[in-house]
Amino acid sequence: MSPFRPHSGMFIPGSGALDTKVLFDSDKTIASSSFPPVADYAFLSDCETTALVAPSGNVEWMCIPRMDSPSVFGSILDRDAGTFRIGPADIQVPASRRYLPGTMVLETSWGTRGGWIIVRDVLLIGPWHHEHDRSTTHRRSPTDYDADHVLLRIVRCVNGEVQTHLDCEPVFNYGRDFATWEYAGPGYHEATAQADGTDIQLRLTSDMNIGFEGPRATARTLMKEGDTLFAALSWSEHPAPRDYDEAYERLVWTAHHWQHWLDHGAFPDHPWRTFLQRSALTLKGLSYAPTGAMVAAATTSLPETPGGQRNWDYRYTWMRDSTFMLWGLYTLGFDWEANDFFYFIADVAEAERGQLQIMYGIDGEAKLEEKVLDHLSGYEGARPVRVGNGAYNQEQHDVWGAVLDSVYLHTKSRDHLPERLWPILVKQVEDAIAHWREPDRGIWEIRGEPKHFTSSKMMCWVALDRGARLAEIRDDARRAEEWQRTADEIHADICDNALDERGVFTQHYDTDQLDASVLLMPLVRFLPADDERIRGTVLAIADELTEEGLVLRYRVEETDDGLEGEEGTFTICSFWLVSALVEIGELSRARALCEKLLGFASPLQLYAEEIDPRSGRHLGNFPQAFTHLALINAVMHVIRADEEFEQSQFERELRRSRANR
Repeated sequence: MSPFRPHSGMFIPGSGALDTKVLFDSDKTIASSSFPPVADYAFLSDCETTALVAPSGNVEWMCIPRMDSPSVFGSILDRDAGTFRIGPADIQVPASRRYLPGTMVLETSWGTRGGWIIVRDVLLIGPWHHEHDRSTTHRRSPTDYDADHVLLRIVRCVNGEVQTHLDCEPVFNYGRDFATWEYAGPGYHEATAQADGTDIQLRLTSDMNIGFEGPRATARTLMKEGDTLFAALSWSEHPAPRDYDEAYERLVWTAHHWQHWLDHGAFPDHPWRTFLQRSALTLKGLSYAPTGAMVAAATTSLPETPGGQRNWDYRYTWMRDSTFMLWGLYTLGFDWEANDFFYFIADVAEAERGQLQIMYGIDGEAKLEEKVLDHLSGYEGARPVRVGNGAYNQEQHDVWGAVLDSVYLHTKSRDHLPERLWPILVKQVEDAIAHWREPDRGIWEIRGEPKHFTSSKMMCWVALDRGARLAEIRDDARRAEEWQRTADEIHADICDNALDERGVFTQHYDTDQLDASVLLMPLVRFLPADDERIRGTVLAIADELTEEGLVLRYRVEETDDGLEGEEGTFTICSFWLVSALVEIGELSRARALCEKLLGFASPLQLYAEEIDPRSGRHLGNFPQAFTHLALINAVMHVIRADEEFEQSQFERELRRSRANR
């Protein structure tokens, strides 16, 4: 175990309960749970559908046909809401788990008294399907590949004998509607499942003999050394594999696809390279290929506070993610994905005629009505379970800056500004001019009273600053001068009203409380990194807004966010601190914090939204795109700073050597 990776929980072999573990809560009490730790889930994706797989081999979260659709396997939110397991009949704890290097193929090794088996799980991707028709969902340029809409699980016995068991019990519509199974075709190797009132039909294909126990399809077989088997769950017109050889061939095709995709990236030759690669794969997996959108996370309602009410649906695209998304993708050389995401933003902005919300559905949906699913007990009892997100209609003034900064980044990378976007961008700048003096609910979407949040004012400045630069590129001197004048006014207003007595930027104009969002100031170039106000702010947050060295968004006891309970440290904020420390020249401190944060990664190098700094337990929705974007930013900051330092040391030694000749 890494010295930086505290256990979030410990499994108890032989307990007789599915995924039973012991949790060490922050108050040091011990509580049992039937839910695996969030960090122990594996993440699968075909860029249309996602799935989370528990260490036991259970698929405990999967929504079809899209990643924001109602779940068919939802036991991560209620143990009776659907599950799909394949593995040893009497063993729940695997010997090891990993991704096949450079892929989204999960490999789980199982050791029993009698032998060993290896299970590989993957959401299949194949060649482009629409050669003789047109896709009704894809709005981005066709590629050479496409989602197969098949969850494939293959098993190989490598030693001895192992009794292997399959259980598939989908419960449609977020755990409301149980399935009815029927055989399809001759024999016992293919079956379909459907629930009343649903259009989705699942098809289970296997070389095992399938039987039914009420709403559950089940199979059991004794595997001996050299034996193989497969099970494929499909939900569209694209056929599943018919036998093991075809299943293996399609798994290999998918694995090679992921490896070839990763090969297009530009990763430094550095010990932290694997974290960058896994983050890139995760971000790709969280993207919705038909439109180019990216969800903030694959899940809904995984709690930010254990057992608490801070439970949100993150299966949507936030405008504020756009700048970080484009920065991360361009940095790692994934220009095609950056282009797709940029044009998703452009499509939304054009459809809305520039009147942008803070978030949208993955197909550009504007109305994301929030509902509570009272029939679900929630992860470890955390309720309410929510779908939709009521923050979609909040006023958050950072949206204009996020969009303008995204367009500016794209324009610099392409040396081209699409003509059709200019009227929309003008509307964004004009909205920022019209509203920057007003209070809002801030980057953290507080449900308390609106405030004059420093980060919101800063992003309004970004909107005007980037707008002025884009106007210069278009030779629109009048707008460039006018917008720059307003940008200077906003800048002065922030410096006059957001500083406390010691010269540190605060959360909002009427407080001396700190907020991690102001760590973005040196990253968006609000002030030079060597400005004493920036340096003082970064160090104040590092020293005063941290728990065990990890950064809080704000202190909940000092900020009216409209909610009860505590929350963990926000991992994105800790990575922001790494980047900010590099910016102000605190490289050793930045490197140490980055190393610590990487040590908190899950066993599969994934991150949730938050980390309990005392137990190391991951909290919130999983895996979290924003965290992985901030990781890329922070790691590249440290690596580049180290390279510059080593280069300067080399040049200094070279000059000294020449001087001594």
